[in-house]
Amino acid sequence: MRLYSRGQVVFFSILSTLIAVLFMIGTGLPGLGGKKQGIDKQANAQDAIASDAAAPVVFGFEPQPIQAAIPYTEDERENITIYERLNSAVVNITTEIMAINWFLEPVPQEGGSGSGSIIDARGYVLTNHHVIQNAHKVFINLADGSQFEGTVIGIDPENDIAVVKFDPPRGMELRTVPYGDSSNLKVGQKVLAIGNPFALERTLTVGIVSGLGRPIRINRQHIVRDMIQTDASINPGNSGGPLLDTQGRMIGLNTMIYSPSGGSVGIGFAVPVNTAKRVVNELIQHGKVRRGWIDATMVQLFPALVRYAKFPVNTGLLVSRTRRGGLAEKAGLRQGSEPVQHGRSVIYLGGDIITAVDGLKINSLADLYSALEDSKPGDMAKVEILRGGTYHTLEIPLADREEAMNN
Repeated sequence: MRLYSRGQVVFFSILSTLIAVLFMIGTGLPGLGGKKQGIDKQANAQDAIASDAAAPVVFGFEPQPIQAAIPYTEDERENITIYERLNSAVVNITTEIMAINWFLEPVPQEGGSGSGSIIDARGYVLTNHHVIQNAHKVFINLADGSQFEGTVIGIDPENDIAVVKFDPPRGMELRTVPYGDSSNLKVGQKVLAIGNPFALERTLTVGIVSGLGRPIRINRQHIVRDMIQTDASINPGNSGGPLLDTQGRMIGLNTMIYSPSGGSVGIGFAVPVNTAKRVVNELIQHGKVRRGWIDATMVQLFPALVRYAKFPVNTGLLVSRTRRGGLAEKAGLRQGSEPVQHGRSVIYLGGDIITAVDGLKINSLADLYSALEDSKPGDMAKVEILRGGTYHTLEIPLADREEAMNN
């Protein structure tokens, strides 16, 4: 083994260290040449930032107005336009009724609520009869928060229609809901309803006409023919509000819903606006609607009576008595002659049985009310009768209903 002196060891150590340093400088390892390169890159980046700050900012898109940045579909714009134009013409109607307390004293109490449409700038409001029925006071609440006490001008319970009036202050301009036409509606066309469901004022719902010509019984005696069925959401408080077409015209008067739960299930009904237009002027002028009637006492057939008298039909109206010298008697309608006791009433058998009026089949008294709903005193009615097993048709002039029933 070869031995080195101390001087040789020191010499070779210094030489190795020098070679290693030269090698590192030549290859640019981190910490030496790389450190300078990183400093150069950082300086270049700072220069770039400074130049970018001085240059104008260039966007990759054109700035748009705020309205265009939130686009609406044509259908949405239609809904928004109609609501903004007509919501202030829809009022919230609240009532006060008289109740009896424990001491049998009459006390005022909060009643129900509903909706209505301003139809005249003088303060006339169209609503449902059931909204203001039995009300001691009626209050009209406008969109601006003002409240006025209203007066019931006229009622038509047969069509569930009422007209209420309030007196706007001088200078107040009222927006009104224009009438449309309900005679040419089509199933599937879009409709809008504005009302106050559950006291949530001026709510808009949208749907379609789901059905037409629906006969709906509103009480024991009255059936409203040709009701409009819609799936636009209608709830308690919507009653009396307008059903609108896409032009913002009233085509119906929202009246009732079919609901096992009490809330909307998508089956609502509206009185056609053509029915309302027919009676509104008369309600304003006279407070009621004068209608024609057959001046006779009629009894709705029932199973026990059919079996006892051996009638050949199960439904219809038996003419028990006619008014002596009345229009129906003069037209040839025959009354009964054989009296029979039924409860506390006396029915005369042997008279004509009315089976149809103006082409509408008559099964009940409600059907007769419905058939003559749009008639006037003096109008002629085609009455189909069953007499002695043979059907006949009579032309009978109609009397005034109120007078005929009070005689």
